[in-house]
Amino acid sequence: MSLTPSKMMPLGTTAPNFLLPNVISGKTLSLDSLKSDQGTVVMFICNHCPYVQHIITKIVEVAKDYQAKGIAFIAISSNDVQNYPADSPDKMKENAITHGFTFPYLYDESQAIAKAYDAACTPDFFVFDKQLACVYRGRFDDATPGNKSPVTGKELTAALDNLLSNAQINPDQKPSIGCNIKWK
Repeated sequence: MSLTPSKMMPLGTTAPNFLLPNVISGKTLSLDSLKSDQGTVVMFICNHCPYVQHIITKIVEVAKDYQAKGIAFIAISSNDVQNYPADSPDKMKENAITHGFTFPYLYDESQAIAKAYDAACTPDFFVFDKQLACVYRGRFDDATPGNKSPVTGKELTAALDNLLSNAQINPDQKPSIGCNIKWK
């Protein structure tokens, strides 16, 4: 595992559109069909990364809470499945069902979408406002496997709370740290 930080897309960047298969439903979905007028979270995750595994239960909990407030959540896996078969679409679907995902889990086979977002690691979080401008990018919270910090999602949820209340989102944002995206 290679410890990799987010590249931190510039704030204000427009979310790149995509057309990707949802491994849960089998339908091909676009950002335009999934976005919310309240805000949209795009997160790059995968099945095998211990950094994702460490926080996945809380990610699902946070997603449920904020979906009820009108925020859309979208998960994307862009890993090379030839060398990392645990991240294959059938395993993605199993993982989504096991953890009770209430959001689509999309497969970026070509890795073009990860490159368009300048995603570097799993997990990597991006929050976009109703105009699809980036208002937050970085980490879920400061918890990592082994550091004993509680998994709270406090940094992501603070950004979402401010977005929902039309308050300024703190521009001092910390990069996510996790496994590098497994490029082909």
